[in-house]
Amino acid sequence: MGIYAFKLPDIGEGVVEGEVVEWMVSMGDIVKEDDPILSVMTDKATVEIPSPVDGKVSKIIGEPGDILPVGEVCIEFEVDGAGNSDSTSEATTVEAPSPEPEPKPEPVETKPQPVPEPVVEAAAPAAPVARAAGTKALASPAVRQRAREANIDLQLVAGSGPGGRISHADLDRHIAGGAAGATSFAPVGATAKTKLTGTEAIKVIGLRRKIADSMMASYSTIAHFSYFEEVDITALEELRQHLNSTRPEGAPKLTYLPFIMQALVKALRESPECNALFDDEANVVTRHQAIHLGIATQTDRGLYVPVVKHVEALDIWQSAVEMVRVTSATREGKASAEELSGSTFTITSLGRLGGLGATPIINKPEVGILGVHNAKERAVVRDGQIVVRRMMNLSSSWDHRVVDGHDGATLVQKVKTLLENPATIFM
Repeated sequence: MGIYAFKLPDIGEGVVEGEVVEWMVSMGDIVKEDDPILSVMTDKATVEIPSPVDGKVSKIIGEPGDILPVGEVCIEFEVDGAGNSDSTSEATTVEAPSPEPEPKPEPVETKPQPVPEPVVEAAAPAAPVARAAGTKALASPAVRQRAREANIDLQLVAGSGPGGRISHADLDRHIAGGAAGATSFAPVGATAKTKLTGTEAIKVIGLRRKIADSMMASYSTIAHFSYFEEVDITALEELRQHLNSTRPEGAPKLTYLPFIMQALVKALRESPECNALFDDEANVVTRHQAIHLGIATQTDRGLYVPVVKHVEALDIWQSAVEMVRVTSATREGKASAEELSGSTFTITSLGRLGGLGATPIINKPEVGILGVHNAKERAVVRDGQIVVRRMMNLSSSWDHRVVDGHDGATLVQKVKTLLENPATIFM
């Protein structure tokens, strides 16, 4: 039997450390080679690390949230054979020296002493247990009588006995808490309510920590300014419905986002200062001809921004297909580091949550972000008449260090014009 010490492997190019997100094994677990043992997050992606050997887990190094350098031992296994580590070989057993025998005391005549009664400490009362709504309170007839006399609804008393049974002590605690007579006006059949005092401490680790760090870095270093506009997408909705009803076989249904992506291609060409990355340490703004759009995507693990690359080379259908592909891969946890990096501008959509406006935080080192809200039919004034139109609000934020207010507003107005006259998107 030997010890196999496993070092955190090289996870990807340029990665020198990783954050422990989750251990999938515990001390004493028996694992097989290639079983997943550890989930590690880097600056680029979250990676599952498989076991390199068959063996028994004998040591785990690092808790969730800890940063482990690449090349450092993170886990040890007991394995058949010699293993690969001498530092954790079988411990040498050292016998402690035997104590010197104590001299036997001289016999002393003693008189019988009375045996003291054993002291039995009263057990601490069990913590009261709250019952599920609609569950009948359990209590003895004497406790029920006391409750009636005190005008207390037993449904509101937490019991500490088996199954939440209410004792006299539970009733005393309830009365001492000032609850006597508190339920005299409760309607018949009302659901029992119990005061809650519990808390839950959740360590900010993994993706949530990355999001927090990224948002803080963006918000604290970028001079944000926001700009809002409403867009009449009545004509766009008609075109969308028509294209969906005549879409090619196998093509996904078009949402508004592919149209917005294509509108941004035109608008960013006319406002190249908005399709840029700002290195604030080197004081260099790099404008990009390629348009790589990040699509903010909510997952059950947190917020990711997969990227649709070279949107300028895609048509409306290709934009839709690629957007669905990268966002689906992200939600399923299958997106690669390449698919989660390299954006030059980001779109964030609140979808059905909608809202009237927001102040989206820029995805640093980008210099702008466009927020899309849901579309609703609203009463608006057209040519002096109140008419019903389908309206959508847009929110945008800009890095005021390198993008002037006029430039940010100009881009949003260009997008508005294209969406309100959707045929021009394709011209």
